[in-house]
Amino acid sequence: MPLISLQRKPSRHLVVSVLSVGLLGVSWGRLAADDPPAFGEPLPGLTTEEHQAFEIGLEDFLEVETVEDGLGPVFNERSCAACHSVPAIGGDSAVIETRFGTHTNEQFDPLLSGGGSLLQTDGIGPVGDCVIAGETIPPEATVVAGRKSTPLFGLGLIEAIPDEALHQLAARQPEAIRGRVHLVQDVGQPTRPGRFGHKAQAATLLQFAGDAYLNEMGITSPNFPEENCPTGDCRLLRCDPVPDLEDDGTGVQAFTDFMRLLAPPPRGPMTPEARDGEQVFARIGCAGCHVPTWTAGGSDVTAISGATFHPYSDFLLHDMDTLGDGLEQGQASGTEMRTMPLWGLRVRQSFLHDGRADSIEGAILGHEGQGDRARQQFRALTPADVEALMAFLQSL
Repeated sequence: MPLISLQRKPSRHLVVSVLSVGLLGVSWGRLAADDPPAFGEPLPGLTTEEHQAFEIGLEDFLEVETVEDGLGPVFNERSCAACHSVPAIGGDSAVIETRFGTHTNEQFDPLLSGGGSLLQTDGIGPVGDCVIAGETIPPEATVVAGRKSTPLFGLGLIEAIPDEALHQLAARQPEAIRGRVHLVQDVGQPTRPGRFGHKAQAATLLQFAGDAYLNEMGITSPNFPEENCPTGDCRLLRCDPVPDLEDDGTGVQAFTDFMRLLAPPPRGPMTPEARDGEQVFARIGCAGCHVPTWTAGGSDVTAISGATFHPYSDFLLHDMDTLGDGLEQGQASGTEMRTMPLWGLRVRQSFLHDGRADSIEGAILGHEGQGDRARQQFRALTPADVEALMAFLQSL
């Protein structure tokens, strides 16, 4: 089963300009539509204008921000690619960010007064009469959790899933594993289902990109105009070297275009053993949440509109009990997490939301809450079935 089916024009070919990015080794030339793109390459079938938008977005994605560009005053990395580079630009990485908070009167407090809930580990240093250092976790934090960078491959297809399709899936899932649509406030739009991030806290790629630009690099933009106060001390913002809006929206749009037009992961070899493992995957209940197949709705990108693709996720929140990160975000509780898409699983080096598992088997055994029944079914498998299941998961 290919990870993306573009069957409307089987003879279509994509002609692209050759792009090379020095040390990072990103390059491509002519790409046939019936040859799946490699990790980090654009969707097949893009127009010349769309491909130019992808290249511009990739260039911005690779750019290393400086203080003069508006970096900071506190930040985690200087470029998007620093956290999204494995096995190619747009992937995940070993980077684990830290979030924290506490509970006060049975309510979750993200400790904004201490710079929460995201810890920005770096500061721009001495500037004016200020010294802006990286943040530390405040002593009153009782919840501290890691968050692994998520792969960005194929996100334009996920964005094109109709909202109603997510609602319909949640309604028909069995009660024991029924997920919940995370309704979030989109940028300039009504509340709608989230689908990006560990808590499905972003509904669109524009929102996802603007949030990351601000919170990971400290770059403000029209939809995210307010700087983060270092360690919650807003007095330090008087020393911000670039106090005005640092991106007029073009950078955020470029990131959005890059993610929207980035191809999904190519599928690995599907051996007879892997096909048997696919049946095991369904039989023990994994496919109930890791839904194999979706169809995109309408899109102004022809390569996306109506495409069938295979992310292996329902993009819903599920109660994972102690596997949850303890953080509340939007309407998502501390035990709820979005189902992680499994496409591209074979190239990941650590697993689960905080990277705690170093093997696929370890990740399965880490499932609790609504994932516990599938975990117990996995434990009851014969060795032959386990081998087949692993062969299937290693094909994704």
